[in-house]
Amino acid sequence: MAKVNISLDAELVVEVMVLAGVGSPQDAVEAVVRDYIARGHRTEARTDLADRRLHDAGTRPQDPQG
Repeated sequence: MAKVNISLDAELVVEVMVLAGVGSPQDAVEAVVRDYIARGHRTEARTDLADRRLHDAGTRPQDPQG
């Protein structure tokens, strides 16, 4: 897998390390990125399921109001 080097604010990385309970800055940031990606996949799965239910029921989602 290809690697990317980036610069981040040290305080931000330390906070991520504490919240993630990880001792390595690399591992802490990687854990956050993996969690973000997994959350996106779960959201896609839920919205896809809801869209399929609407489609199967023969209805279409309401247009946004406001």
